[in-house]
Amino acid sequence: MNPVRITPRTAVVLLLASAAGAAMFFWPLFAAPKPEAMAHTADAPLIFILTLPVLIAIVLAEMSVGGIDTKAVAMLGVLSAVNAMLRPLGAGTAGIETVFFLLVLAGRVFGPGFGFVLGATSLFASALLTAGVGPWLPFQMISSAWVGLGAGLLPRNVRGRAEIAMLAAYGAVSAYFFGFMMNMWFWPYTTGIATHLSYIPGAPVGANLHRFVIFTLVTSTFGWDTGRVITNVVAILLVGPAVLAVLRRASRRAAFDAPVTFTANEHETERPRAALSRKGPG
Repeated sequence: MNPVRITPRTAVVLLLASAAGAAMFFWPLFAAPKPEAMAHTADAPLIFILTLPVLIAIVLAEMSVGGIDTKAVAMLGVLSAVNAMLRPLGAGTAGIETVFFLLVLAGRVFGPGFGFVLGATSLFASALLTAGVGPWLPFQMISSAWVGLGAGLLPRNVRGRAEIAMLAAYGAVSAYFFGFMMNMWFWPYTTGIATHLSYIPGAPVGANLHRFVIFTLVTSTFGWDTGRVITNVVAILLVGPAVLAVLRRASRRAAFDAPVTFTANEHETERPRAALSRKGPG
């Protein structure tokens, strides 16, 4: 069962959020940016202001139709806090990042809507904890949100060892995806003009994408990003079965999808009436 079900309303919000996120990453390919010492120093605050209301809109939209209740919000807060505490254990050293494996497992259990919000809130909370707030934060939040969303969209009928293998493979792919996206947020601003890996303002989109792919492969894919891949795969293989069992047990006990009803037992309601009749008035 999923604490955040994907209703048509939520699907529209997620689609719009993803489209806006893709635009904020790839717009330099279509409009030449002004050179900056630090990428996105001007637009990052605006993106941050726009990202948070989208996340709130998902929660409010689902609460309004009964798709998410207070128990799901509490679970979201707990997992965000746990992820925030896990991130400093790796701190990104040599690509070792411990924040993503739990995101993948939680998105798998609780669904794509929950995974999307958890990805963003986890990075936001961990940034506050590790003093990692900067113009890169909104881009980290939306990239991590996509990782959680994708985990929730994986096939649901896979269980056992096949499920762990699928999640480990997704953890590897999503780790490279996160690195790819985070390279895009700064690449048009920081690569030297005279190199073969440079962003060329006004060049065809395909030409710049080709340069960017080579830049990513050379600078991070076979190094930093591979460290993130190893961390995800090892963590999911080692603790994935146990964590999945705990999260699914919590989901069943919380009964996120169960409606709250109050029923009166006919015999219990009759007993007080019979006792009053025997006691009489006064």
